[in-house]
Amino acid sequence: MFPLSHMLASFVKTGRLTVIDHEGKPHVFGDLAPGPNVTMRITDPKLYKGLFFNPELNMGEGYMDGRITFPGSDLRSFLTLFSINRRALATYPLQKVLGRVSRSMKKIQQANPIGQAQKNVAHHYDLGNAFYQMFLDSGLFYSCAYFRNETDTLEQAQIAKCRLLAAKLTLKPGMKVLDIGCGWGGLAIYLATVADVEVTGVTLSKEQHALAVERVKAAGLEKRVRIELQDYRQVTRKFDRLVSVGMFEHVGVGHYVEFFAKVNDLLTDDGVMMLHSIGKMSPPGTASPWLRKYIFPGAYSPALSEVFPATETNQLWVTDVEFLRVHYATTLRHWHDRFAQSRDKVAAMYDERFCRMWEFYLISAEMMFRTGAQEVFHMQLSKKRDASPLSRDYIVDAQRALIDAGH
Repeated sequence: MFPLSHMLASFVKTGRLTVIDHEGKPHVFGDLAPGPNVTMRITDPKLYKGLFFNPELNMGEGYMDGRITFPGSDLRSFLTLFSINRRALATYPLQKVLGRVSRSMKKIQQANPIGQAQKNVAHHYDLGNAFYQMFLDSGLFYSCAYFRNETDTLEQAQIAKCRLLAAKLTLKPGMKVLDIGCGWGGLAIYLATVADVEVTGVTLSKEQHALAVERVKAAGLEKRVRIELQDYRQVTRKFDRLVSVGMFEHVGVGHYVEFFAKVNDLLTDDGVMMLHSIGKMSPPGTASPWLRKYIFPGAYSPALSEVFPATETNQLWVTDVEFLRVHYATTLRHWHDRFAQSRDKVAAMYDERFCRMWEFYLISAEMMFRTGAQEVFHMQLSKKRDASPLSRDYIVDAQRALIDAGH
């Protein structure tokens, strides 16, 4: 198994990993220190070299293809072990070199010009609405929920997220709101329900657009909510409020200045934007090669040090920032558990390899938020320093008022 065995000996600092090679011989890495005790079987000897040179990509592919299994263990235990030892892997000499090479290519990896952005979105979001309805909440929110209490259901936590965003938007009657990357229209419907505002949602997903239009009609909000199949860069009207949830991760570092320039252009002089995005507390890096290839082409979760220069270039005030640290880990666990309950239906709709791909995605993403560097941030932006209240009390007050009103 050399040189993979050499890298694994350096990698496993916490917990124990027993690798059974293609000949049935066990290799033990780590010790009895606190941590998961995982057994992994590799049936394809070609994976030894693949895992050595590109562990994240080949680990995911090996699991998808059934060439990697976990007898007596499971994928969650392995990905927990991987996540808590991730830093040790990053310091391995070869991985340090390959990391620098990957970072040098990040702008190419994250290119999302008009046209390509729609292709990237279709790869993930046009899998079919029936698929997403199997594991998302009833409101079809495909982004981090906000768990005010540990016992909250997924539905309650997603409404709490909408409530938090609505509070930070300080909506007033007659305002015009743009939801950039509106998904299946859940937030647009919520905002138009709790406030007398007009909401325009834009999405690049044909599947999301079709269902969002139906949902708006079913809610009786056609006069105040409009869903358009359009790139946000093609919108020309001005809005009092902008909101974007779970879309900024698809913009790409090379497009950040362009994104915030468009924000500046779309906002009225006293307008406010709420940006809800995945980020990380570590320095700038690159997206997982497996995630980039199979799940989110062109996607990247930024360090805030990559975001602020673009807001400054466009002379936007960052009037508030809040971090949701483990809320997405909890959200992903809910999604995984619901996915598992519908696994047979998913396999019938697609195939076993697809199921294993999504298991790997949902659990590995959860680990990124539970023990890795990922987090979610809320960034409030405006052209004027006093476009929103100067004290944060209004956020709590507005949430309480919405709760009292049954929203």
